[in-house]
Amino acid sequence: MSDAQQITILVDGEETKVTTGTTGAELFFERRDVVVARVNGELKDLDQPLPEDAAVEGVTIDSPDGLNVLRHSTAHVMAQAVQQLRPDAKLGIGPYITDGFYFDFDVAEPFTPEDLKTLEKMMLKIINQNQKFVRRVVSEDEAREAMKDEPYKLELLGKKNEAADVGEGVNVEVGAGDITIYDNVDRKSGDSLWCDLCRGPHLPNTKLISNAFALTRSSAAYWLGNQNNQQLQRIYGTAWPTKDALKAYQERIAEAERRDHRKLGAELDLFSFPDELGSGLPVFHPKGGIIRKAMEDYSRQRHVDAGYDFVYTPHITKGHLYEVSGHLDWYREGMFPAMHIDAELNEDGTVRKPGQDYYLKPMNCPMHNLIFRSRGRSYRELPLRLFEFGSVYRYEKSGVVHGLTRVRGMTQDDAHIYCTREQMKDELTTTLNFVLGLLKDYGLDDFYLELSTKNEDKFVGDDATWEEATRTLAEVAEASGLELVPDPGGAAFYGPKISVQAKDALGRTWQMSTIQLDFNLPERFELEFQAADGTRQRPVMIHRALFGSVERFMGVLTEHYAGAFPAWLAPVQVVGIPVAEAFNDYMFDVVDQLKAAGIRAEVDISSDRFPKKIRTASKDKIPFVLIAGGDDAEAGAVSFRFRDGSQDNGVPVAEAVQRIVDAVRNRTS
Repeated sequence: MSDAQQITILVDGEETKVTTGTTGAELFFERRDVVVARVNGELKDLDQPLPEDAAVEGVTIDSPDGLNVLRHSTAHVMAQAVQQLRPDAKLGIGPYITDGFYFDFDVAEPFTPEDLKTLEKMMLKIINQNQKFVRRVVSEDEAREAMKDEPYKLELLGKKNEAADVGEGVNVEVGAGDITIYDNVDRKSGDSLWCDLCRGPHLPNTKLISNAFALTRSSAAYWLGNQNNQQLQRIYGTAWPTKDALKAYQERIAEAERRDHRKLGAELDLFSFPDELGSGLPVFHPKGGIIRKAMEDYSRQRHVDAGYDFVYTPHITKGHLYEVSGHLDWYREGMFPAMHIDAELNEDGTVRKPGQDYYLKPMNCPMHNLIFRSRGRSYRELPLRLFEFGSVYRYEKSGVVHGLTRVRGMTQDDAHIYCTREQMKDELTTTLNFVLGLLKDYGLDDFYLELSTKNEDKFVGDDATWEEATRTLAEVAEASGLELVPDPGGAAFYGPKISVQAKDALGRTWQMSTIQLDFNLPERFELEFQAADGTRQRPVMIHRALFGSVERFMGVLTEHYAGAFPAWLAPVQVVGIPVAEAFNDYMFDVVDQLKAAGIRAEVDISSDRFPKKIRTASKDKIPFVLIAGGDDAEAGAVSFRFRDGSQDNGVPVAEAVQRIVDAVRNRTS
């Protein structure tokens, strides 16, 4: 073999010579878990020839990219099955998503649960046929001919130059570069059994999907996510490398459903969402109010200790405030409509005195700026840390409102810190450490950070200022030692931000605290302080929300703890259960001692039998159950019963009270 017939490539960083025309499939022939190749940073089908000097890596089916390819390939198999079941179905978009995939269809009738079961069987038949996924590059005319019976695909072909902005999932169909179609090809005859407009890549064959997939649900969805478009039917599914991985995922989903804060909120009588109030407007019941107050009280005390000053601002303001801040230019869609008031009319209906637009506030920061600006400020006052549990209102679309985690009326634990440029980096570091420490006190301790940078289409201020702010935040984040993940274009219009991403007990990630650096609002509000040299200078402004919102944080904690809140947060910390009515007074005396020590305790003197009372306390997720019978009363003792069913008998009352007080005070249970 001559050198002219060989090319040099890098395989996992090592220089290798291969024959011209060698494909990824041939290169990774012995690695059965490799399903796609990364060539010069781009994912490519394994049947594609490798170019000279290419840097090549094998992508395994259990890697993040491999899972995405698996799931997108499974979506194609599902769509093939749908068009077998319903030949009139028109194809929409079918991208991979977190832990799964979906595909949209225009069909005459919605899909039923029975349809999904039928489709799973049809998919398994297709998978076992070991069809090949074959890529072909086509011209636009050829693509239109191939998709002539698919009106939505034809529409996508007209949007290929704007795929990134049209809607979620469009860029898996069309976009920059070649137009490609993927055929599902019969291995024996070579015939194309089904095809779709798609950028790929895909698995080499359907057999690799195996039986580790499931269709999970169907729902309505608007074409391209626009409610003015045709309503389609969407089928969701999931796929995993092995059956065991699928079962583990299904168990996680089942546990997540058991932990759903909306379900637990009703079962534990914590909060509700009355239709009479409107979507996204929750109310907290007495027990939920206790949890919320405990959360807020602890946060308040920690803020006092950290040198924050408390402020209070109204729920409504003249529109001009948000013209100055820029919210009406950049955030109007997220605000409730204006209320036009104070207009005065003459008898003939002409305007004698024009009215003004008032808005429910979506943010606290403009009002905090007014507090800063209310009098002259000196550098000696800085850093000035203003804190508020401020109620804000945001017009979230009805489709995204979800329990406590996405509401329209919320209370932000909002702080705005004003400092000098010299203080900026230290203050950011102090703020991040404060945030992480406080989140740990509430039981969250698995974090990474996300750095959101400028959205080139939605920002105020100059590039140099943004670059300085972004660089400073990045340095602070990196110094924390936590993983830092980029979020390009995710910043608010006034400045970049760090967000703390926390994992809960199920390993799900929630965005918690945000820390935003802002040079722009101080400029827009003309904020000033007198520097040591007597000059007037602009402060730097740091926006900081710790919970994000109290409502959302409570929803997250409810699911994190599965409703079994630690004793310091639990609405009822102790229930006393007398073995018989004769010991009621004894148990009331024990509970009175607990109440005197600040413990939320009560006695169950219902008519239920003793075993039923124990089950009720367990169902209500009470941290400590104290039991007393004849032997306990004689010995001046009680028996402890814990959430895990274990029991500690004959504990002297004074010791029992102290144990509980210590557990609550130290937040250890």
